[in-house]
Amino acid sequence: MANKRSMVKPMNLDDTDRLLLAAMLEDARISQRALARKVGIAQGTVLNRLRRMEDAGIITGYSVILDPAAMGWTMTIMAGLRIVKGRMIDVQKKIAADPRVFAVYDVTGEWDSMVLARVKNREDLDNLTKTVFTLDGVSRSFTHVVLNTVKEDGMPKPPSEE
Repeated sequence: MANKRSMVKPMNLDDTDRLLLAAMLEDARISQRALARKVGIAQGTVLNRLRRMEDAGIITGYSVILDPAAMGWTMTIMAGLRIVKGRMIDVQKKIAADPRVFAVYDVTGEWDSMVLARVKNREDLDNLTKTVFTLDGVSRSFTHVVLNTVKEDGMPKPPSEE
């Protein structure tokens, strides 16, 4: 089954679209009136462009950005998994269901899947490693603890025209 996002035809964004998205990435709570002032266009134009980008699947929702450390998630984990042939989808669904896991990817190379997770402490990491990364169907895993986050931005910026 193909990923829904991979089937979406990319929309051409102009400079005004990029300015709107940049302003909203800076503050998703900004009003349409404030967006219109900031970008220098009419409020109706803001509404029309936002609807167009929502319809095109560029804007898929609006959310709150949480600080993991402030909520008690003190460690970020990256794990590569080898998964038994024919078990990928089932295993990934089970892993993705764990509330500590925030990303699961199919990847090329030595590993079949990469998992990003956050844990509270070493004991929680031990539990994650022994329960989630050893599920039936996982043939091998490696786990890295992130020592320092240099950049983490889950919101991609729109590509430039170049």
